[in-house]
Amino acid sequence: MSLFKARDWWSTVLGEKEEFDQGCLCLADVDNSGNGQDKIIVGSFMGYLRIFNPHPVKTGDEAQAEDLLLEVHLRDPILQVEVGKFVSGTEMLHLAVLHSRKLCVYAVSGTLGNVEHGNQYQITLMYEHNLQRTACNMTYGSFGGVKGRDLICIQSVDGMLMVFEQESFAFGRFLPGSLLPGPLAYSSRTDSFITVSSCRQVESYKYQVLAFATDADKRQETEHQKLGSGKRLTVDWTLNIGEQALDIRIVSFHQSASSVFVLGERNFFCLKDNGQIRFMKKLDCSPSSFLPYCSVSEGTVNTLIGNHKSMLHIYQDVALKWATQLPHIPVALRVGCLHDLKGVIVTLSDDGHLQCSYLGTDPSLFQAPIIESRELNYDELDVELKELQKVIKDFKSQGIWPMTEKEDDLEVSAIVSPNFDSVSQATDVEVGSDLVPSITVKVTLKNRVVLQKAKLSVYVQPPLVLTCDQFIFEFIEPEMTSTVAFSVYLKRNYTPSELEGNAVVSYSKSTDRNPDGIPRVIQCKFRLPLTLICLPDQPSKSAVHKLTIDTNKSPVSLLSLFPGKSWLRESFSALGLACGSTHSGLVSGFANQSDDDQVNVMGFRFIGGSQVTLLASKTSQRYRIQSEQFEDLWLITNELILRLKEYFGKQGIKDFSCSFSGCMPLQEYFELIDHHFELRINGEKLEELLSERAVQFRAIQRRLLTRFKDKTPAPLQHLDTLLDGTYKQGIRT
Repeated sequence: MSLFKARDWWSTVLGEKEEFDQGCLCLADVDNSGNGQDKIIVGSFMGYLRIFNPHPVKTGDEAQAEDLLLEVHLRDPILQVEVGKFVSGTEMLHLAVLHSRKLCVYAVSGTLGNVEHGNQYQITLMYEHNLQRTACNMTYGSFGGVKGRDLICIQSVDGMLMVFEQESFAFGRFLPGSLLPGPLAYSSRTDSFITVSSCRQVESYKYQVLAFATDADKRQETEHQKLGSGKRLTVDWTLNIGEQALDIRIVSFHQSASSVFVLGERNFFCLKDNGQIRFMKKLDCSPSSFLPYCSVSEGTVNTLIGNHKSMLHIYQDVALKWATQLPHIPVALRVGCLHDLKGVIVTLSDDGHLQCSYLGTDPSLFQAPIIESRELNYDELDVELKELQKVIKDFKSQGIWPMTEKEDDLEVSAIVSPNFDSVSQATDVEVGSDLVPSITVKVTLKNRVVLQKAKLSVYVQPPLVLTCDQFIFEFIEPEMTSTVAFSVYLKRNYTPSELEGNAVVSYSKSTDRNPDGIPRVIQCKFRLPLTLICLPDQPSKSAVHKLTIDTNKSPVSLLSLFPGKSWLRESFSALGLACGSTHSGLVSGFANQSDDDQVNVMGFRFIGGSQVTLLASKTSQRYRIQSEQFEDLWLITNELILRLKEYFGKQGIKDFSCSFSGCMPLQEYFELIDHHFELRINGEKLEELLSERAVQFRAIQRRLLTRFKDKTPAPLQHLDTLLDGTYKQGIRT
C-alpha cells in the first residue's frame, strides 16, 4: 500500500454505464438546512439527478441507503448543475440544471420523518427556459453588480452567450470569431466573462459591453447595417496561451489577490484581472481537472490538479506540496464540509465513481524479514553454469526450440493481372469516355489450421470500385486453398488518392479455453497499374501549376521508370485498339515516340480528361510535374517517387532521397477548399429551391384534384399551366 494514497472516507458507484463530465458535480447546502453542511449533487448524461448526504459510521464505509437523499430521472441529458440564488423574491438557494435544450431551476425541500431513514426529499420545478440553441456550459453570478440574486449565462455550441435574469430572458450575444465553445467563468471583481476561444487565447468580455452590443439576431446583417445598429462587441483583453483549455476558475481569497486560473492541456496558468500572467507551471502529466480551493499563506493559492495517471497533486502556486494516489481518474473536483468534517475532497470519474477522501498517511505495519546470509560457493556456481551452457548448446545443435504459436494461421496473397480484361467489367461509369478498362485481381487464401467465420473484405480508394468487395469462406479442414477474383475499374470523373488496395481477412480461431474462437485479422496489400486510370498523351509545354522534385542521384530516363511499350500494346489490343487507330499514342506506352534510351519528357492523360506532363532534367537532378489542374499533380508525383525508389533499390542504392525545396503551394490548396465549399453551399441552395418547387407542385396538385372532384365544373384558372411550369423548373433544378 502506498503511503501517499488518498484516504477513503466515503465512496459509491453511480448507476450502470452512465457517463459524467466536469460540470456534473456540485457541493452546496441545496436544501437550505442552515447547519453549514454541504450536500453532493451529481447529474449524469443519462438524465439522472442524485443528491447525497454521506455520513459513514467509520472511515472507508460504502454508501448506505439513507445517504442518498434524492434520485430522479429527468430524461434529458444533464450537462451541468449549479446552486445559487436563482429565484426572484427570495435569497434561498435553488438548483439550476442545464440540459442541451432546456434550463430548469428547482427547489429542493425535505420532510422529516420519525427516524433518520424516514426523511423524504423532493424537488419542485420553479421555472424553466426552453433554449433555441444547443447549450454547452453555463456560469452564474451577480452580473452588473446586482445584490441578493444570481443571474445565469449559458454558452451555446455555436458561441452565443444567453443571459437570463432569473425567470426572464435578458439578451443573447455572439462572441466574435467563435468556432468551438470553451470553458466559461464569471469574475465579479471586474464584472466580466472569461473564456478560451478556439484561437487558443483567453478572452475577457465586460458585462456592460455585452448588454449594449448588437443583438444576436442581427448577426447575419450586412456590414452597413451593423455599423448603424447597436455597438460592436469588443473584447476587454486577450492572452494567447497556445493550447486548448480544459477549465477556468476565478478565485479571490482574503490573503491573496483575485486571480484567473486556466488549466490547459499541458500547462497551468494564473492570470491577473487585466490578463497579465502571474505565473505558469508546466505539468508532467496530462491533467483531467483542477480546483483552486484556499490560500494558506500570504499571496499564495493552493490548487488541486488531477491527471490521467489517477494522481492528485496539490500545488502552492508553482511548488508541489503533496501528491496522492486516487483509485480513478477525476473529471470533477470539489472541496466541502461534510458531516462536520471540513476540507473533504470530492472526486468524480467519467464512469460514475464518486469518492470523498482526505489527505494523510497511514503507517505501514509490514516489516521485511531478515534475509539469511550465507557465503557463496563459487565452485558450485561454476559447475551449474557449465551444465546450463551444455543444455543450451545441445538445443542449438539439434534445432529443438520451444515452438511458439505461429501467427500465420492464414496466408493471404494478392496478384494483379498483367493484362486488362478482354471484356471490360465497368458498368454505370460516369467518366464520359468510351474506354474505361478493368483489371482482374486474384486473392488466394491458404489456411494452416481449422478456422471459423473467415470473411474477406477488399478496399480501394474511390472513385475506383470493385465488382465484388466481400467474400465468405469456411475452412473446415487444414491446408485448404481458396481463390477469388474480382475486377477493379474507374467509375467517376476524378482521380483516386492512391492506387494501393487492401485485402483484409477477419476470422476466428478456436482454442481450448475459447471454443467460440478468438478474433484475428490479417491483411494483404496490392498495387494497381497506373494505366488503369491514365493513358499516354502528348506532353504539354506550358501549364498553370508546376512542381519540382529534387533528388540526390543523377537523372534517370523516364523510359526506364515507365516501361510500357509491349505491355500497353498487349493490354489495349485486348480492348480492340489497333496500332494504326486514333489511339496510336497508346501503343508506344508512356514514353515519347522517340526510340532513344534517354527520354526526358512524357505526357499523361487521365481517363477523366485532364492532362499531366512529366519532365526530367538532362543536367540537374530534378524532375518537374506540371498540369492545368492542381489536384492532378499528386498521383503522378507519388507514382514517380515510388518508381524512383524501386529503381534505385534494385541497383542496391539505399541512400536515395527526394526533397521539395520550393514554397508550399498552400494558396492553390486553399483555393480548392474554397471551391469545394462554394459547391457545397450551391448544393444546399439547390436543395432548398427543389424543396420549395416540390411543395409548390404538391399544392397545385391538391387544388387541381379538388377542382376535378367538384360536381360543378369550374375553370382551372391556369392551374394546369402553373403545374407544367413548376414541373419544368423542378427538372431544371
